[in-house]
Amino acid sequence: MKPIIAPSILAADFANLQRDIEMVNASEADWFHLDIMDGSFVPNISFGIPVCRAIARHAQKPLDIHLMIQSPEHYLPEFQKLGADVLTVHLEACPHLNRTVHQIKELGCKAGVALNPHTPVGLLEDIIADIDLVCLMSVNPGFGGQSFIPNTFVKIKRLKQLIEDSDSNALIEIDGGVKQQNAPDLLEAGADVLVAGSFVFGSDNPSDTIKDLKQVIA
Repeated sequence: MKPIIAPSILAADFANLQRDIEMVNASEADWFHLDIMDGSFVPNISFGIPVCRAIARHAQKPLDIHLMIQSPEHYLPEFQKLGADVLTVHLEACPHLNRTVHQIKELGCKAGVALNPHTPVGLLEDIIADIDLVCLMSVNPGFGGQSFIPNTFVKIKRLKQLIEDSDSNALIEIDGGVKQQNAPDLLEAGADVLVAGSFVFGSDNPSDTIKDLKQVIA
């Protein structure tokens, strides 16, 4: 199976945002990945609901919205209304994760749970069967362009085993430092979805870069 490629709009040119959205629409990418940062859960602020709504008006592919924010349960309905297909919350930000996951599902969206680099995948054992996607952060969240953390490969394999043992259908998404060089190894380890930001939008030809990632076979 070819990987799901989700360009991260955080790395797009915000002075030419519609142009970059249309590029993704026309490319071989599968999803739009939108990183929402609040300056509290992570040390940065990205963009919020108005910008997401503007993106949604032009996007022709599923919106994969990654909420790097405190108390995400308060904002889920708004993101659902603007057209989110996948809503991902951080385990570290949700004291009542089961409730939040089921809130996402009740809104009609796919439920994702993200883990920071230091968070063990075993903490998902009691809820993995209810999750549609697990986002493994392969950099520390908050800034684009960081170097990939090699221990991510170990976490992917552990997570893949947990998914299989639990008869879960969860996809494994990798977010941070994804490049052409490490994509084959990520897929071989068990990844399904590759998020790529600066590697795509910082390239000379983003559409060709997406095509190259799409053609990677583990």
